[in-house]
Amino acid sequence: MNPAFSVIFLTTLIGTGQGLFLALITAEAFSHMGALPVQDNAFYSTGSIVSLGLLVAGLTASFFHLGHPERAWRSAAMWRTSWLSREVIALPAFMGIVFVYGLLHYLNWNPTVFGTAALPETSLTLLVGIIGIVLCFALFICTGMIYACLKFLQEWHTPLTPINYTLFGMSSGFMLATAYATQYSAEVTGLFGTWAIILTVLALITRGASLMRNKRIKHRSTLSTAIGVRHSNIQQKSQGTMGGSYNTREFFHGKAAVFIKSVKWIFLILVFPIPLLLMSMGLSDNTAILLILAFAIQYVGLLAERWFFFAQANHPQNLYYQTI
Repeated sequence: MNPAFSVIFLTTLIGTGQGLFLALITAEAFSHMGALPVQDNAFYSTGSIVSLGLLVAGLTASFFHLGHPERAWRSAAMWRTSWLSREVIALPAFMGIVFVYGLLHYLNWNPTVFGTAALPETSLTLLVGIIGIVLCFALFICTGMIYACLKFLQEWHTPLTPINYTLFGMSSGFMLATAYATQYSAEVTGLFGTWAIILTVLALITRGASLMRNKRIKHRSTLSTAIGVRHSNIQQKSQGTMGGSYNTREFFHGKAAVFIKSVKWIFLILVFPIPLLLMSMGLSDNTAILLILAFAIQYVGLLAERWFFFAQANHPQNLYYQTI
């Protein structure tokens, strides 16, 4: 496939925003249980603003992929059968929860909503955060399933696709949360950094599994099935036209195999070993600049990873159109 940078920025930005929100809820839950010091409301409200800003930036990037942005609202109409429609619904709903969560902390309005013999004591912001967690993972699933549900793109049609989307989003979000927390509390920084390392290692395992799976794929489509001619010896001489077409532009990236392989190794290095090393050094030395670099380098690597994710998918129509 030909990667669209609007979709690349959409998926990476909202993933980081989702991960940052999950980190904030994790900190509040630990504080509620007494495992961490109670943080100022500014910690949560400012973090919510950053998370919401990333979500808005990702949503804005998605409009550049639309031929008629003014009709974008129609994309939610097919929610019964379309994962894209479900994502279009889940994203604004999640953004609304993040806004409410940040606003409650900004206004310092956090009454206890439970606290009986049957239910444990729960603050309003924590309850809103739990609702946000449900919407957050629903959004992760919807985004990943947009691609995993496509049976004819065998590189995507695997449970590893939504799993990787979820883990990459959480990893980058906790990386950002670690850098953000250096301005507030060492205890929270350590919590976020530890989870960032764990999530990055898990993402390495699952992404490595998908790479090995895709390397061994035996494609069901052949040149014979692509053109409907059953013969054992078919040779393609041209695509039937003298120049390019929509098919050659939109469904094939046009890059050499060595370029694709280079991008793969670039993202493997930038997403995993370098951020893990910087994060470990930053946590041990309590150096904020190393933690910021860990997030920045990993995000650049995620852009390369998402480009590779789209480019690696081999649309069956390329069996005919990629030869010019």
